[in-house]
This record gives sequence, structure tokens and C-alpha cells, in this order.
Amino acid sequence: MIFQRALRRELTSAAGATFTVLFSILVTWTLITILGRAAGGKVASGDVVALLVFAVLNYLPTILILTSFISVLMVVTRSYRDSEMVVWFASGQSLLRWIYPVLTFGLPLVLLTGALSLFATPWGNMKSTEFKQRFEKREDLKKVSPGQFKESTSANRVFFVEGSAGGSNVVQNVFVNTIEKGGNTVVVAKEGVIEADDKGGQFLVLKNGRRYQGVPGQADFQSMEFERYSMRVSTRGVVLGADMPVDTLSTLALMAAPNRATMAELLWRMSSPIMCVLLLLLAIPLGFVNPRAGSSANLILAMLIFFTYSNLVKATEGSVKLGKASFGAAWWPLHLFVALGALALFAWRLNVNHRYHPLMVLSAWKRRRAPREALAP
Repeated sequence: MIFQRALRRELTSAAGATFTVLFSILVTWTLITILGRAAGGKVASGDVVALLVFAVLNYLPTILILTSFISVLMVVTRSYRDSEMVVWFASGQSLLRWIYPVLTFGLPLVLLTGALSLFATPWGNMKSTEFKQRFEKREDLKKVSPGQFKESTSANRVFFVEGSAGGSNVVQNVFVNTIEKGGNTVVVAKEGVIEADDKGGQFLVLKNGRRYQGVPGQADFQSMEFERYSMRVSTRGVVLGADMPVDTLSTLALMAAPNRATMAELLWRMSSPIMCVLLLLLAIPLGFVNPRAGSSANLILAMLIFFTYSNLVKATEGSVKLGKASFGAAWWPLHLFVALGALALFAWRLNVNHRYHPLMVLSAWKRRRAPREALAP
């Protein structure tokens, strides 16, 4: 049908524009956040791009849900604003005829949202957590960003380096302050590097520097110069995968180990495609707008509905996680309420728009013409 093809084409165009805007805002905001963490020494600078990709995977289901909702709402609103819906109803067509083309357009988005929520997003969260754990368990000197003070893992040393040269393991102009029972020991050197011995131990090897121990002015104060000075660096073995958050587990792993935390996470993942379908249907009757009034009111209302719906799903997830509700009793009532709300809006719009039926229009035209014919000679 020509109408369905034209509608799907317009929906695709609106979805493309909406997704581009939302995706650009998300990427920019996420990139600024990750760059700030990298500048603060909380993540490795070389992992910025990977962490950005993993973060985008985490937010993509929400973006797709919002894209589908806004695109359908914009197209329906434009049809009302350009008085196309008046012609549509006057031709004897119902608002229900919009459901099939809208669902045909939205089905790929629903499937993609489900795939991302159930499979891609947990994988992205797992890889992001692994990157962060790997950085946190690196050697102390490797975590130091040039120009910043960094505390060691054991919390008894403070490192400062001015710059790096010769690779990621070599730094220049090193300052190390060690707090011990006997007092403070300050070591400065022109160059430092992490080296491993045959037994797997890690040592910070400083070259061409000076070591100060004790309090200046007291008799036990010591100062010495060295060409090569080694100190053991307190490190932890890199054991990735330990204490992984529940949002990094695969969907099959969640179902294999049912408990409050896993069931709450499963509820959130299942809710994403359901939200996408229900909001697609809700956008059809919600897109009504008076052609003589502005079209921003329903868009603001739609955004409020989306964020309220999303927050209520998170609240339901929290109730399952805290044990206040079971998974079987918590996953469906909210979605059923939204579905009934969409059904009520459809019924209301159908009741209001019945006056545009051709028989009603013809009857009204005859009533207006009757007085004129009675006055005719």
C-alpha cells in the first residue's frame, strides 16, 4: 500500500535523524567523562577508545528505545499538524490502521534492542570491568600519569614522574616518598624502570639519583647518591574475573544461578524490548496535537512518560534485588499497566475521531444546507 510505504519511509528518516542526535550527545558526554578519568589517573590513556565503545554498548538499548518512541511520535504529530489526519479520518480510516506499519518499522529496532540488552551489553560491561581491573592491578609506577602524584597500592608510597621516554616502562625525573616505621625516605632519580627478577618479584630500578632518610637537622639524617637503586614494588597478581559485578554476567549465567541479584538484572534486560514495543504503540495515540496549537507539549509529555517508565522499571529491579518482590510477580505488572494505558488512549482517540466518518460529515453537510433550501423561492 502506498500509505504504508510512505509512512515507513518517513519513520525511517525521522529515526535516523533522532538516533544521530542522541548518539552524538551520548558519545560526546561519555568521551568527556572517560577523558576526565584518564587525566585523573583512574584509567589508562591507551584504553580510552575501548572504554568508549564498551560504554556506548551499554547505553545503546536506551537510545534505540527513545529513538523509536520519538520518531513515531514526531511523524504522527506532523500528520496532525498538517491536517493529514483529518483527511485520514474523513476517508473512513481508523487510527488502528497505523499499528501495522508502525510495528513493521519498529520490529527491527525491537529485535536489535533485545539482542543488545541480552547479549552485547553484558559483554561490553564485562570487558570494561576487565580493562579497569587490569589497570588497577598494574605496577605502581605504570599507573602514574606524568605530572601527577599517585599513591601506591600499599598506601605507604607516593610517586611522581615528570615524563616518560623509551617506552611505557621507562619514566624520567622520578620522586618517591616512602613512609616507614623509622620515618620518611625520599628518593629522587633521573630515570626509573620496572624490572622483574627470576622469582617473579617486581622492582623499581632508579638510576642516577639521591636518597634522603630521616629528618633534616637531626643526627640520624642520611643522604647518599647512587647510580642504580632498586626497591621492591608492592604489586598484586592480575586475577581477572574475580568479583565481577552481576551486570557483566551473560544472560545464560544469570538464569543458571538464580538469586535476588541475578533475577533483578534479568528483569532489567527483559524489560528493554518490552518497553520498546509498548512505547511504539503508545506513541500513536499520544501524537495527537491541535493543528492551531504548538507541537511541543506532547513531546515534553512523551519525554516525561519515557523517563518515568524507565525509572519505575529500575525501581522494580531494586525491589527484586532487595527481596521485597519476587521475579515472577514483579516483571509484568508495570508493563501491563502501560499496555492498558496505551489501549485506553487508543479508545479515547477513536471515540473522539468518530465524527470524521464520511456519513457523519455528509449528515452535518445536509443539516447546514436544509435551512437554505427552505428559504429558497
